[in-house]
Amino acid sequence: MPYFTTRPQNGARERSLRIRIVATAGVAVAAMSAAACSSSPSSTSSGSGGPPSASAPASGAAGSGAALKTATINGVSVVTNTKGLTLYSFAPDTATTSKCTGPCAQIWPPVTGSAAAGQGITGKLSTITRPDGSKQAAYNGHPLYTYTADTAPGQANGNGLNVDGGVWHEVTASGQAAPAGTSGGGLNGY
Repeated sequence: MPYFTTRPQNGARERSLRIRIVATAGVAVAAMSAAACSSSPSSTSSGSGGPPSASAPASGAAGSGAALKTATINGVSVVTNTKGLTLYSFAPDTATTSKCTGPCAQIWPPVTGSAAAGQGITGKLSTITRPDGSKQAAYNGHPLYTYTADTAPGQANGNGLNVDGGVWHEVTASGQAAPAGTSGGGLNGY
């Protein structure tokens, strides 16, 4: 009875595909914004006020020696950058290697350079060398990233997302990846 075959439920796969499509659209918008801004007569070297670009991911930059801190987001104590944006770890990464490069790093900008312990930071800070030779901050062996969909302090929209080949977790003050859905938690089915 070929007319009555059933397909396995692919909800997670379809959700992941939708997230990738939305992320790709976001990268396209960011690229167009960066191109439009690059023709302006003046620019700022501080990275503030403009959209992140592929060559200088401003939202992820910690800057050499910039202090990380903690914040409580939905009852979870998470690590944030100096702007208060939630920092994430990527499950496929190792303590010495980032697996998020190219388009992935445009959506999930790495925290560049070294970082210093600020308020509430008790874990071990270190740096890794990324595939392009740049330095990336790490916390308790987890390379650190921000997420471009987090536009203000207190957001954790990337927690639990399964995109770019692995799951993203907000980094807790204890240095462990937060379980998916404990904080801002993904797009919750959109």
